Amino acid sequence: MEVHVTPETAKKLNDLATTSGRAPEEIVEVALAGYLEEMALARETLDSRYDDLKSSRVKPIDGEEAFRKLREKSERRRSGG
Repeated sequence: MEVHVTPETAKKLNDLATTSGRAPEEIVEVALAGYLEEMALARETLDSRYDDLKSSRVKPIDGEEAFRKLREKSERRRSGG
């Protein structure tokens, strides 16, 4: 398989390979494997949350209300209270 990247990304990859003493292919393999694992975990979490909502095990909350509460919590932290 070939992977095409921008010249800027190729330079960063080659610089990292030089400073780390690892082959660029090894760096790409490790990075891609980690990314794919993260995406699989995210998909699993989203599927689980969707199933919880669909089965009514959890109730949805209003997005605006959730953001309001987060802003209030942030304000309290900033003000020291």
